[in-house]
Amino acid sequence: MSAPRKYPNELRERAVRLVVEARGEDLSLSLNAAVLRVGPRVGVVPDTLRGWCKQADIDTGRRPGTTTDDNKKIKELEAEVRELKRANEILLAASSFFARELDPRLPW
Repeated sequence: MSAPRKYPNELRERAVRLVVEARGEDLSLSLNAAVLRVGPRVGVVPDTLRGWCKQADIDTGRRPGTTTDDNKKIKELEAEVRELKRANEILLAASSFFARELDPRLPW
């Protein structure tokens, strides 16, 4: 289970929108400059806001990378694989146990 989010989703969306608007108003403004301008106003650490903006660009297709939805699916599939491997180990141990018990050649 993941840790609880420190910032609500509404704040994340608003902060990212403000950065996008700031960059839209001043085309020469870099992502870093926009984040440094908006971050303190909304009460978010600039590095955190920069990460949110980069992930928002990935989610909208403006930047290559793994989207949030894909990350969620990957984590779910990895958890399923772990569970299946665990179940497989249990079944393998059980079949080994019962095979010994049923083999008349092996001493007790």
